[in-house]
Amino acid sequence: MSRRTFLKYQMKGLLFLTAASSGLILPRKVLAEPLPDIAVVKGEAAKAVRAAVELLGGMKKFVKTGGKVLIKPNMSFPNPPAMATTTHPDVVCELVRMCNEAGASNILIADYPLFDTDTCLKRSGILDACGKLENTRVVGASSDRFYKDTEIKDARKMSRNGIFQEAFKVDTLISVPVAKSHTATGVSLAMKGMMGLVWDRSGMHTKELSSSIVDLCTVLKADLTVIDATRVLSTNGPRGPGKVLKEDTIIASKDMVAADAFAVSRFQWYGKRYKPAQVKYILEAHERGLGRMDIENLEVKEIQV
Repeated sequence: MSRRTFLKYQMKGLLFLTAASSGLILPRKVLAEPLPDIAVVKGEAAKAVRAAVELLGGMKKFVKTGGKVLIKPNMSFPNPPAMATTTHPDVVCELVRMCNEAGASNILIADYPLFDTDTCLKRSGILDACGKLENTRVVGASSDRFYKDTEIKDARKMSRNGIFQEAFKVDTLISVPVAKSHTATGVSLAMKGMMGLVWDRSGMHTKELSSSIVDLCTVLKADLTVIDATRVLSTNGPRGPGKVLKEDTIIASKDMVAADAFAVSRFQWYGKRYKPAQVKYILEAHERGLGRMDIENLEVKEIQV
């Protein structure tokens, strides 16, 4: 029996968030309800991010006092946010603020740009927007000095690769991809986005890419996934330019497979609707027990702010 529940608040039932000195807070009624597997919030980017994480129990469930945090956005392309090839800086900045409010001691924002590092970080808007925030560094990890050769136990296709070594030194890993299409894998979301923390990406393409992505996610498994679907690059991803859908949506979950699966089912890709099982790496991740793609059996809370 499906226990999927959509809580839609339209006018009379609309969930209003109340401004408080420390940010937005959710009504007690909602906070008293069981935590969902997936939180979906429509609205202005920063408010939607905060509300989505609050629905999951708040950032303190993921970040402990004094903890170190790695945030992995998309900063790989030298494009502005409007093209939907990179995570919107407002989304990343709000996560940084929430991590600091939860007591984080150190927050690292990192990705391995595919083009000139300085240009990618600047045009994404993330460096300028987040680089000066408290306890925060923004790094374009385009040098081999950032990576450590790492064995991937129980791998099916990729038994070793250079992994971003700081990922093993933090207490919390937050994946915050932009939702976009991808010519090789269909979509690029949280799991695919983890390729921005490996040194040899071209090798992954030669070893059966989908299985290699799942292998990678056995060692880089996000504690919290926040998918930026404020804009969705529906065609010609990952670089664009392509058709950008203005969805104003944030999808959050502790389960990166479930978050990816929901995003696949929620939006149009190349003008069509797809099921999560039609994305090979999501299907394999589900079958290998990394998370769940059966979103019809998961608890989903959806609100608007």
